[in-house]
Amino acid sequence: MVENKFSVAGAVRDNYPEYWNRGIQTYPAAECAPFCKVADKWGAFSNFGDTPITVEGVTFKNSEQLFQILKFTSMEAVMDIFKANGQTIKMKAKKWNKICARPDWGTTLVDAMKFAILKKYEQNPNFREALEESRGLYIVEDQTTFRGDSANTWGAKLIDGNYIGPNLMGQLLMELRDNGLLEYKLPDNAFDFIKSIKKQ
Repeated sequence: MVENKFSVAGAVRDNYPEYWNRGIQTYPAAECAPFCKVADKWGAFSNFGDTPITVEGVTFKNSEQLFQILKFTSMEAVMDIFKANGQTIKMKAKKWNKICARPDWGTTLVDAMKFAILKKYEQNPNFREALEESRGLYIVEDQTTFRGDSANTWGAKLIDGNYIGPNLMGQLLMELRDNGLLEYKLPDNAFDFIKSIKKQ
């Protein structure tokens, strides 16, 4: 099998200029609601939080699992991720990314994340309450402990009293908090896997 090479940054640059063109964000740490681990004060913002999401009768453990599954049409990949727990969800998805991620994933990934966190918002009161509590603060995915000198597309790193990075995840959460809505567009076959999961 041929390994698919994929760059989130490249996909956002090519397909989501409304976010890419904002560039690197800088937020004073004292004015932020940073999240990294589920157990942290703002852990409800993490995609790995205990926030079940039901779509067409199928319940996913959290928004991370739903987001990762939307990346695939292969039922072998879908079921492998669907049965996973915790960080294993991301590890399973990473394995399958190299084999059979959707060919249109680059044009879909931000919309898929919007869908996942919007459903989390609609179905989980604790998440809505945390967003409301964060009003007046910048929401930041804290990647300070991640490898590398700079944050990846989704987050920001704490450097000299400021969080610095693209912080796409934080931007989406603030957009949801401030508007109560996220607009998204997914492929017509995005949820074909639902029927297959129900048959298992």
